Amino acid sequence: MTSILRCGIIGCGVIAPLHIESFQRLADAEVAWVCDVVEAKARSLAEKYGVPRVAVDYRTVLADPDVDCVALCTPHATHAPIALAALAAGKHVLCEKPLATRAADLDALIAAGQAHPELVFSGVFQHRFDRVYQLARRLVQEGAFGVMLNASLSMQCLRTADYYHADAWRGTWAEEGGSLMINQAIHFVDALGWVMGGVAALCAAHDTLTHQGVIETEDTVAAALRFQNGALGAITATSSSYLDWEPTLSFYGTEGALDIRNGRITRIELADKEREQAVKRELAGGEEAAYLASGKAYYGPSHISQIADFVDAIRAPRAPFIPAEAARHAVDIVLGIYHSQREGGWVEVGK
Repeated sequence: MTSILRCGIIGCGVIAPLHIESFQRLADAEVAWVCDVVEAKARSLAEKYGVPRVAVDYRTVLADPDVDCVALCTPHATHAPIALAALAAGKHVLCEKPLATRAADLDALIAAGQAHPELVFSGVFQHRFDRVYQLARRLVQEGAFGVMLNASLSMQCLRTADYYHADAWRGTWAEEGGSLMINQAIHFVDALGWVMGGVAALCAAHDTLTHQGVIETEDTVAAALRFQNGALGAITATSSSYLDWEPTLSFYGTEGALDIRNGRITRIELADKEREQAVKRELAGGEEAAYLASGKAYYGPSHISQIADFVDAIRAPRAPFIPAEAARHAVDIVLGIYHSQREGGWVEVGK
């Protein structure tokens, strides 16, 4: 590896500019390739960001010996085969969510990563870098809420027929792997599971209440959860909401409560008032990272932080903050929701 880490961006859809800008902010990294099956999309991004090489086949990028790493920004069903090929080619891999759409592919990915311990393999869940979720996790781990009783996610968002018609892979089981849960809600499913230390089992139902004839997948979901720490919880989510985007996560215990709405703490109450005031001072004393121009507000500001961590992990070398094994859990939860709908009853997550 040279003094400059060279990255290939595979997939030139809506998230790719955010990856390009994040890599280009780093003094020791550059984007050497952009790749998309639609050549015009790749050439447009290359021209906008000054990327020197364009490809329509990801294997062209992987064949370049000067490429150190790749960022996968392609449709969901392509993540697993491209990541497997990249690891086999000796490239470090940063993969957008979800790592895969099937449990068998998740198993194959984790095995491939373990077979190449010299490579950094990370999954994108940028909200783990957000200050509010890191604080929430720390408070749970330190027992600030006493005995954890329940935790929940309410995810309200709107995706229109035009959104689904814009890309043929959206709203399909074969290519998107689902819809609402595996695309929009999964970011906050991950945050909920990460803060609480993991989901052990769930029972769920989903339906298509307003997008009939537009998608073959779900637009509304409800799930009951049992966390690994014994607490109970719930997920309710819809992509047919009057509200354009509003995730709310709540955490309740015998000695405290915490609500986070749209990435901001709207309530923090602890039996330990001294600690409560310390938390409030901490929140008042810092700001999140700056947003990039190409990002959407609901992405949050932390793609920059995750990509900086990915590059630093390669250079150190060390494990990334979100290794692939950790990025798997949210996908297992989502696949468990789909499995519970198909088969009925409770499902052990990841089994």
